[in-house]
Amino acid sequence: MGKIIAVANQKGGVGKTTSCVNLAASIASKGRRILLIDLDPQGNASMGSGINKNQVEYSAYEVLMGECEPTVAIHSTQAGYDLIPANRDLTAAEVGLLNATRKEFRLSQALTKIKGSYDYIFIDCPPSLNMLTVNALVAADSVLVPMQCEYFALEGLTGLVETIESIKATVNNKLKIEGLLRTMYDARNRLTTEVSDQLHKHFSDKVFKTVIPRNVRLAEAPSFGLPAMIYDKSSQGAQAYMELALEVLEKRETEFL
Repeated sequence: MGKIIAVANQKGGVGKTTSCVNLAASIASKGRRILLIDLDPQGNASMGSGINKNQVEYSAYEVLMGECEPTVAIHSTQAGYDLIPANRDLTAAEVGLLNATRKEFRLSQALTKIKGSYDYIFIDCPPSLNMLTVNALVAADSVLVPMQCEYFALEGLTGLVETIESIKATVNNKLKIEGLLRTMYDARNRLTTEVSDQLHKHFSDKVFKTVIPRNVRLAEAPSFGLPAMIYDKSSQGAQAYMELALEVLEKRETEFL
């Protein structure tokens, strides 16, 4: 049965979509069956995967609203993982779900039909704690939190952890933190090391050993509709996400011991 990991942080610009796309590609390269669900109306994960968000007939919106089966919305990517894309239509789901029955469970219910076909399902959440993010957290087994090592990141992390605990206490008792991923990391920056130390102090082994450096190739890759490992496999960014993939896989294997 596939493991569902929501990639979430209500703060924008922390490398959330970059992490989703590159982690999906890196784990897929290890022979695992991967599905990436773009749940952000901006559709950046879709475009960064080489899927034109403006030309898809079915997207995450139709899946959430029960207008199509998840299998109908799935696209294959050059990087070897499957994708359910998103576009601006998804903003309408916020309104459409308001009066829907069991509105928090729409994504979870849809994924029960395909969960067994994948080893991992990653959900790229929007940069806010809205109904789309709640649907992702209700469906997920765990949450991966990309974050920059800066002061305001710690403040935002508190709110996200509270939301995760609330979801766990009410509608998804299996939900846990998969790990905190330090992105755009610069060890020369004093604040970076101070915040990193604080993360280790408060979250201990929940902090991934892998750090994602600032890297030009990582920033360039989405404009070509490719993950970094396809665009430039030798780049520091691509190598860092491969290390993260191995760390995630190792963690999953220890869960079965």
